[in-house]
Amino acid sequence: MDFNRLAELLFPHVSELPSDMEAKYPARQLPEGAKVTRFAPSPTGFVHFGGLFPTTVAERLAHQSGGVLYLRIEDTDAKREVPGAAEGLIKTLARYNICFDEGAILNEQGQISDHGIYGPYKQSLRAPIYHVFAKQLVREGRAYPCFTTEQELEELQQVNKKEELKNTDWQAQAEAKRAEMLKNREFTLEDVEAHLAAGDPFVLRILADGDPERKIKFTDLVKGNMEIPENDEDFVLLKSDGIPTYHFAHAIDDHLMGTTHVIRGEEWLPSLAKHLQLFRYLGFKAPKYMHIAQIMRLDENGNKKKLSKRDMGANMDDYTRMGYSPEAVCEYVMTLLNSNYEEWRAQNPDKPYTDFPFNIKKMSVSGCLFDFNKLNDVSKNVLCRMSAADVTAKVTEWAQSFDPDFGAVLAADPAYAEQIFAIGRGGKKPRKDLATWADAKPYMGFFYDEFYQIVDAIPESFDKADIVAALTAFAQNYDESDDMNAWFDKVKTIARELGFADDMKAYKADPAAFKGSVADISMFLRVAVTGKQNAPDLYTVMHILGRDRTMARINATIASL
Repeated sequence: MDFNRLAELLFPHVSELPSDMEAKYPARQLPEGAKVTRFAPSPTGFVHFGGLFPTTVAERLAHQSGGVLYLRIEDTDAKREVPGAAEGLIKTLARYNICFDEGAILNEQGQISDHGIYGPYKQSLRAPIYHVFAKQLVREGRAYPCFTTEQELEELQQVNKKEELKNTDWQAQAEAKRAEMLKNREFTLEDVEAHLAAGDPFVLRILADGDPERKIKFTDLVKGNMEIPENDEDFVLLKSDGIPTYHFAHAIDDHLMGTTHVIRGEEWLPSLAKHLQLFRYLGFKAPKYMHIAQIMRLDENGNKKKLSKRDMGANMDDYTRMGYSPEAVCEYVMTLLNSNYEEWRAQNPDKPYTDFPFNIKKMSVSGCLFDFNKLNDVSKNVLCRMSAADVTAKVTEWAQSFDPDFGAVLAADPAYAEQIFAIGRGGKKPRKDLATWADAKPYMGFFYDEFYQIVDAIPESFDKADIVAALTAFAQNYDESDDMNAWFDKVKTIARELGFADDMKAYKADPAAFKGSVADISMFLRVAVTGKQNAPDLYTVMHILGRDRTMARINATIASL
């Protein structure tokens, strides 16, 4: 076979050589040890939590080493592409502190444009580059065309592949596929010329030289030393429309763009032999691979399942709607990525998570379990360290989009809201009332008359006369100028005069001797003023509400009794 002649027949429009491409995309000049990583999504929908996971690894590896993180859009499957998905994922990732140094970015008009010298960064615009390397593989006898007539294409489209798989013995099917592949290798230049003259489409297949009985030794940076069977499948490199498959495109792009580390899910392991074969055929040094275990969740029976795109928490937009701070989500991801992160955080409570020395060796081989309870715990720790001003701004922004009535009252008086969020904030043991911005309204809505309501009733075990007496006495003696000690002394006096213990030690020693304790008197006041049995420091609450509103609520409660 004259492979040079075959290459010219298939790619008459291609005049450039691989060496021309190498000249256009020179090797990166980076410090020793600097890593070049990428996020290379298909624009087929939302950003999955399982996508943020490896992307965070890519970002940490690149930026910790003084390297480069770039974004490449792998849009070779036009049928699955969702309009606006690429723009959406860029915005979503930016929200979670994934900022790209290079690649497909959004310009001022909100449109995707290239930033960097290794573009285009959309694969649909790189077809001429792929064709150069495709032609070279044909020249070397490592790739060949497989023609399909229009009639055969129509027949293939009518075949129900699922039914075919159900009704066919697996081994027989594999043997038939192997026989068909070997048959496709047998053709002449005259056959090719005839097909081309007839306008028949063709796919370009790799001429595999592997033997599945032989093994390739390979070191994965997460899973360690592995042995995988060689590839013996003549998989497709170029589809009939000239667009490359993922396998072919990613190998060329990762080489020309200088990718040093590829971080991806372990579901790609079955394709690894194909990719290593491609890098060998193309004469490229393969990047280092990290295959990350899938994110799991527990189902209703306590069994581990893959976190699917239909599960709550899979769509990164869910977190925005639910009110999770991006900082909290990023912190949670770090706890999943490295087993020693939480120990580091305890020792460095005020440092940004980006100061943490991320280590590949500390990653889990078996996979991570997604857990909303753990996320909430992490989130509370993150939010309690934020300033009152920061929390006020973030809660207001969230509420204006997802709870407009609440957002409006917050925006009307930010200073008032900041006073509320300042309660118990700071110090060694700050309050941890908020896991999400959605928790803010239930936590502090009572500070606003339009949201105030009695959520927790005073237990019926208490005599209504005692409740009325306690509230009345407090109202008669309340003085805003009292400091906290004087304020509480008055509460204890009320307790003592009504037969409630004013000292908790005495009450615990002999509870039967009292109607209750000073804590119960405080509870009567708390329910009257806040509508809840659990609320922030009542002395501070009353001062923020002011005397008039405090007394109005106490008097309204007295009247209701």
